[in-house]
Amino acid sequence: MEKYALIDEDGILSWDEMTTDDDRDQSPHRLPHTISQALPPTKDDFYANHCQQYIDFTNDNPTTFHVAEYFHNLLVSEGFEYICETSPITEELARSIDQGGKFFISRGDLTLIAFVIGPQWSEKEGLSLVGAHIDVLTAKLKPSSTRPIIDGYETLGVAPYSGAMSKVWLDRDLGIGGSILVKEGGRVVRKTYKSPGPIAKVPSLAEHFGLGDIDYNPETQMVPIVGYVSETDEPIDEAILKHPLSDDHSPKLLNYIVKTSGIDIDDIVDIELELYDTQPATVGGLNDEFLMAPRLDDRLCGFSAIYGLIEYSKNPKDDDLSMVLLADNEEIGSASRSGAKGQFLTSTVERILHVKKGLKSIVFANSMLLSVDVTHCLNPNFKNVYLDNHFPVPNTGISCKFDPNAHTMTDKVGFNIMKQIAEKYNGKVQRFQIRNDGRSGGTIGPMLATETGSRVLDCGLPILSMHSIRAMCGSKEPGIGIECFQNFFQFWKEIHASYKGL
Repeated sequence: MEKYALIDEDGILSWDEMTTDDDRDQSPHRLPHTISQALPPTKDDFYANHCQQYIDFTNDNPTTFHVAEYFHNLLVSEGFEYICETSPITEELARSIDQGGKFFISRGDLTLIAFVIGPQWSEKEGLSLVGAHIDVLTAKLKPSSTRPIIDGYETLGVAPYSGAMSKVWLDRDLGIGGSILVKEGGRVVRKTYKSPGPIAKVPSLAEHFGLGDIDYNPETQMVPIVGYVSETDEPIDEAILKHPLSDDHSPKLLNYIVKTSGIDIDDIVDIELELYDTQPATVGGLNDEFLMAPRLDDRLCGFSAIYGLIEYSKNPKDDDLSMVLLADNEEIGSASRSGAKGQFLTSTVERILHVKKGLKSIVFANSMLLSVDVTHCLNPNFKNVYLDNHFPVPNTGISCKFDPNAHTMTDKVGFNIMKQIAEKYNGKVQRFQIRNDGRSGGTIGPMLATETGSRVLDCGLPILSMHSIRAMCGSKEPGIGIECFQNFFQFWKEIHASYKGL
């Protein structure tokens, strides 16, 4: 529920509640209608509104393809000019960049960089960047997803992406979605797709069979059920049966996709689909202090980064270059053209320097980059596995990640810079470090550091149940992230300058 303060013609203050889709603007980012004479929201309203905005975002955009499309449309609606990576920079575009403005560039519809550049920016000013990943653990259709029918049961051949298809995927209502490659006017284009409801489930074996704690085989016992053969099944259209994809995928699945997508089977070139939890995100807790949602890792930080940049872009500095990188494939090591190891950041900076002139090495030597990813919030049932005085709690502030073995890049200089930035908006910075007998996770921080040589700081918003199919965090976290990243763009340079040479 979203609330807005209104003043009527007699000057009387009231609250207007908008709770239905009809009450909301149907733009891709579902912002509320503009209301004349609306009062500025309180701090609690700020956090509650951004939490609801995140809930809408994650419910509407279950796959990486949807997320990238959402941010593309959002940036366009906010006045960011699109730059095509495969085309040279025109004289007109060069003038726009030189004069300063808002731009974004994407690669493969799966990763993007948005940036705000001032007319007085030069190489010695460096840049600030917030980098996050938008891929999540999932189960992807195999190139051939057809499996033998088992006593009438139809199942689906899928493969885990990173650590998906563990026991937490058992007994969940799973939808299917992703990308459909479609012939359109002599070209092949990508269209996002999601099923209107759940189509699959991986059932656990009832404990009554007496097998105890089963170690499920991921190939033979973690197989999604998608149907059961019946005499009342509708006949499959001949065009679907003759389509080349029917050799690799169930004609019934293809028929379902055609019916629910509205795309003619003859126009479909291929499908790139995955399974996802369909249970909607929601707030919970005695005072709605928690956000309970699928896919928090790391779309929570990516969402906050983009909206933080949008807020900053409303009053940018003339000599700044502020950027957000949203990358794919972090969960599997980032070694892809759309991952953080794909040199997308440096190639984008080179494009900017083609216009503004200067040395890339000087730009990065004067820069500060944030590698942002969710981090481990204190789980009160397992406090013994956390390092004392080194764990974050919900609804409190961004958390900086320390690791003496350089799995993350935070150093004391960067940590103190972030604390000074937080003082600008009365925020708080927490910290996390794993115990010596624990195992540290990785981030894109070391990749950004080795690619650029810039100061890189690893930080993130804390969540519980990381890498589960469903996680939980504080309901203020989306707003805390937006606040933090907006102020990072605003104040990093003046604070960073006092540490020059360190």
